[in-house]
Amino acid sequence: MIKNALILGASSDIGIELIHLLLKKKYQVIAHCNNNSKILIKISKTNEQLTIIKKDFNKLNDNNIENFCKNKLKQNFSIYINLIGYVDNKSFKKTSLKNLQKIISINALIPMIILRHVLKKMVKNKYGRILNGSSIGIKFGGGEKSFNYSLSKHILEFIPSVIKKIANKNIIINNLRIGVTNTKIHKRLKRNQTTMRKRISLIPLKRMASSKEIAEYICFFISEKNSFMTNETLNISGGE
Repeated sequence: MIKNALILGASSDIGIELIHLLLKKKYQVIAHCNNNSKILIKISKTNEQLTIIKKDFNKLNDNNIENFCKNKLKQNFSIYINLIGYVDNKSFKKTSLKNLQKIISINALIPMIILRHVLKKMVKNKYGRILNGSSIGIKFGGGEKSFNYSLSKHILEFIPSVIKKIANKNIIINNLRIGVTNTKIHKRLKRNQTTMRKRISLIPLKRMASSKEIAEYICFFISEKNSFMTNETLNISGGE
């Protein structure tokens, strides 16, 4: 098996934990981020297995996305993980067509085009593990200021029939609806303790997940140990 992993949105807290786990497993990791990440740069300086690709997906379009794939993603990848999580904090009442087009493009459509590129070599090598990081917010129709985000993640969960038809080539794809996790975004919300207490009270386990917990679940779903679960959307949300 080729041990090359592509992670989109790798500079997130979950992405960083995932990189540490994959590097320990001796993967070559291509980590995408949309701006300079001090943490990624620090890791890359001490580990040659990590390569950073900086690209703002808001600046990709039909004219340059294919060039991006051909020039920056030449490797044969056995693992594809999409953790892109652009948030615009727009409510249903205040969103616009332009807002929707932007967030859906960044979170779902561009990653799908990149997956199409990666998938060609997975088929040729008869091996692939694909995971899309979705959101538990879909289950509830999004939050007060996360309508656009949740809608884009719902679109991300769409699995094309062409991918389902090549499952016999040992290509597995799943969506992971991630629950409330102790990341930078939710740490900011801790300033409003009442809001966070209400949010956590909805979770049967009565706590947030840790970034490492989520990364470990991802590691299972993209590993060879997951040999028979595919085309599924799974909740990792403490029972919420």
